[in-house]
Amino acid sequence: MYIIIIITLMLSGLIAGYLARRKNLASIHKVITLLIWTLLFLLGIEVGNNKTIINGFHTIGLEALLITIGAVTGSTLASWALWIIVFKKNSQKGAER
Repeated sequence: MYIIIIITLMLSGLIAGYLARRKNLASIHKVITLLIWTLLFLLGIEVGNNKTIINGFHTIGLEALLITIGAVTGSTLASWALWIIVFKKNSQKGAER
């Protein structure tokens, strides 16, 4: 049942984006960022409220912490590098015009 809801929501968003493609949606990035931060906060509340997870923190260990830090650092660096590459390509295209 959840998969149907997820697919319906994604398709609804796709259709809404397609219909609104000619509109100025400059502020949509701020809304998306706010919603992502809200979801992360709510996820933190859910994890903090889960007694099984909290009681199991001592068994997670240093290895899980290092994997998490590595994944976050790698994702951040890859995103930063991609941003620089895309920004340079866009600035070069603008200079050629």
